[in-house]
Amino acid sequence: MLFEVWAPSAGRVTLQWAGERADEAALPLERDAERAGWWRLTTPARDGDRYAYRLDDGPPLPDPRAARLPEGPGGPGAVVDHGRFVWRHPWPGRPLPGAVLYELHIGTYTPQGTFDAAAERLHHLAELGITHISLMPVCPFPGTHGWGYDGIAPWAVHEPYGGPDGLKRFVDAAHGHGLGVVLDVVHNHLGPSGNHLPSFGPYFTDTHHTPWGTAVNLDAPGSDEVRRYFLASALAWLRDYRIDGLRLDAVHALYDSRARHFLAELSAAVDALAGHLRRPLFLIAESDRNDPRTTAPRAGGGHGLHAQWNDDFHHALHTALTGESHGYYADFARAPLAALAKTLTTGFFHDGTYSSFRGRTHGAPLDPRVTPPYRLLSYAQTHDQIGNRALGDRLTATLSPGLLGCAAALVLCSPFTPMLFMGEEWGARTPWQYFTDHPDPELAEAVRAGRRREFAAHDWGAAAADWPDPQDPATRARCVLDWTEPDGAPHAELLAWHRTLLGLRRELPALTDPDPSGTQVAYDETARWLLLRRGPVRVAVNLAPDATASIPVGTDATRAPALRVLGAWGEGGEADGAGVVRVGAESVVVVGEIP
Repeated sequence: MLFEVWAPSAGRVTLQWAGERADEAALPLERDAERAGWWRLTTPARDGDRYAYRLDDGPPLPDPRAARLPEGPGGPGAVVDHGRFVWRHPWPGRPLPGAVLYELHIGTYTPQGTFDAAAERLHHLAELGITHISLMPVCPFPGTHGWGYDGIAPWAVHEPYGGPDGLKRFVDAAHGHGLGVVLDVVHNHLGPSGNHLPSFGPYFTDTHHTPWGTAVNLDAPGSDEVRRYFLASALAWLRDYRIDGLRLDAVHALYDSRARHFLAELSAAVDALAGHLRRPLFLIAESDRNDPRTTAPRAGGGHGLHAQWNDDFHHALHTALTGESHGYYADFARAPLAALAKTLTTGFFHDGTYSSFRGRTHGAPLDPRVTPPYRLLSYAQTHDQIGNRALGDRLTATLSPGLLGCAAALVLCSPFTPMLFMGEEWGARTPWQYFTDHPDPELAEAVRAGRRREFAAHDWGAAAADWPDPQDPATRARCVLDWTEPDGAPHAELLAWHRTLLGLRRELPALTDPDPSGTQVAYDETARWLLLRRGPVRVAVNLAPDATASIPVGTDATRAPALRVLGAWGEGGEADGAGVVRVGAESVVVVGEIP
């Protein structure tokens, strides 16, 4: 087997066996004559053999490219023979257009918090109408429980979840249910505990800084190999684990001043791999910039990513539903239905407009000919938008079942690629709070203090005494989904409504039509109703708490097409002869033209 490592400043590199082979002699690596800074050694090894590297006779360090860290961050790596795994389900792939994503955290989806336990619940998602599971990060992080964004090994899989084979079993099971799998990866920083990359080479730079610490080195001296490191890691997930797409965390924190941006290099590599594997692969960015270049084609100067999260849609919908107006919600809350109408028809709300939260103009307009609507993700809730609130309270904590049903209709009938957060489909009442499991007491206290500073900077309407302690095991326990809820009221009814909406999305081509001209929006800010038109389909939503709305759903004032109700949540009826439908308070009616 070939062992190789990049350690440009080392004068000597040795392979140190661990585990069952700990008594064997260390083996020296030789410099690679063709690649500067690289060391290599070919020696017999089997799947599961544990090893580490020693630089200049220093302490044993984990392989930066280890696919398994059985003892956790900082411990020795283990050899993984990807060819040993037997895949049961042939998989042609599932493309992004027409997809419905479901964001899922392995550690709280079930009480067990493992890949295998989560796989036992996949039938629920397939029956619901989901097409892709979007896994939150699964790379190793300190302790057992955490969100995963403080991972330290971009090639490995968190051992308590089930390690590499556990992830493969989960992906294989998902494919058996017809579900694609998207994996959240973090390239903008690594966690502070167990991160030994700086010992090997200039993986980080002081030239740039992120909110989470030192930036990854994408443009300073030595950055060629750093870029290759993260590129190869991304491709390994797609190739070795048969992942269908990657969600790239906070790409606005990938600081790169080089002529060809790292994201463009990554998207080109993924497109090439898709051609080689003959199945669709895609990249979804989380970006705070509202920058059309993120998804614009590389040939036109863009980065060529296939989609991006659209927080503007979330913020507009959230303010329309809740009335919250603090922080980054302020601009949307001034006229929330107008903001929602703008995002539904143009994508971004801030497209060169003034952002009071940032104190400057922000964003640029999207060209619908370059960026069709499905390249934006729509959602009412995500791990971030719930978990960064002081109490981690979902919309169910403050909204009526009626408004939850309205939110579902606007998300699932939008022109964008919709995404649900786990449990949202039945109105889960379990919170989603920030939790960690750092063994280092100083780091634990630093995280605890940092979260309290963040909460204090926002008016979340919760007393400081009630803020959860991230390190308290009870915080994670509160976040585990309660799988008895879907069988009771009002959860069962809300779950059925989501199934109805997803069925309509699957059956009606207008709801997945990539042509933006098929989407129009009308609204009444004062009466609090909004009409979303998707070709022959109309979604009439009344957010008013106590008044019935008369919503004109006809094509014009003089001629109304024959319409029938395709689905309803709350109170609503057929359109009358003038093409007006009456929708009860906090209700929604979906109607369609009769051919």
